[in-house]
Amino acid sequence: MTSVLYDEPGPRARRRARIATVVGLLLILALVAVAVRRLDERGQFERELWAPLIDPSDETFPRVWELIGQGVVATLTAAGLAIAASIVVGILLGTARMLTGRAGRVPIVGFIELFRGLPVIITIVFVWRAFEELGIDIGFLPGDDGLWYLVIGLTLYNSVIIAEILRAGVQSLPSGQREAALAVGMSERTTMRLVLLPQAFRVMLPALISQLVVVLKDTSLAALVALYTETLRTGQRLYQTLDNPIQVLFVIGVLFIVVNYTLSKIAVWVERRLSRSTTTSGDAAAVKAAGGAGSIG
Repeated sequence: MTSVLYDEPGPRARRRARIATVVGLLLILALVAVAVRRLDERGQFERELWAPLIDPSDETFPRVWELIGQGVVATLTAAGLAIAASIVVGILLGTARMLTGRAGRVPIVGFIELFRGLPVIITIVFVWRAFEELGIDIGFLPGDDGLWYLVIGLTLYNSVIIAEILRAGVQSLPSGQREAALAVGMSERTTMRLVLLPQAFRVMLPALISQLVVVLKDTSLAALVALYTETLRTGQRLYQTLDNPIQVLFVIGVLFIVVNYTLSKIAVWVERRLSRSTTTSGDAAAVKAAGGAGSIG
């Protein structure tokens, strides 16, 4: 087999790759074995440490999972609000950058580059302290103030990323799409709204979904400054009470993996569904055109 992207490895290269894979797996298994042995020597597999998390007969089990459930709901709430706001603001920023002139584009580009370069945790803390120091009251919004500090911080960071993803998606389209729309009398805004953006969304869907998974994971940064009681913050409170940090953090990590894996699978399903619908629409249009040509003939 040949590929236009790279040269297919020969027999020796494949043999070396297999050997490297086996050696890597053996090293990983050895490290896992050492870690398990160390944990066992320190009593980290004792029933008392795991029972509140895995044994329904334990008296603290219902309360522990009730608190974890509340933390998961809080995480999903913050992530949902941040995702919705990031998409809306990101689309506005991306389209504004592409439609405005050079002079009007400067502040937009400056805003995007500023928040692209800042770490997410700094953006969240900046929003929190700025609102507190300036005395901006957001008590009219539902939920805790910490929830909205987190949502606004995540929105500022992720909206500029989404704006760049959108711009890249539009620029990846053939230039003839825009030129044809302008040739039939559409304005720049109408061309962007009706022709370019719908196609760009399909192109950027994988990158967009990946960024939304990042938003979900970044909600845990609020626990570093005790800003909002989401899943990780709930876990911190639990292991401080139960004195089993490794066990609680292990369960919290598994929960994040399950949720993110589910989102990734949903993204794959949506992408395939859109691709299938696009192909079906194209085939139907081709059949219709062929039928029309046959009638004319």
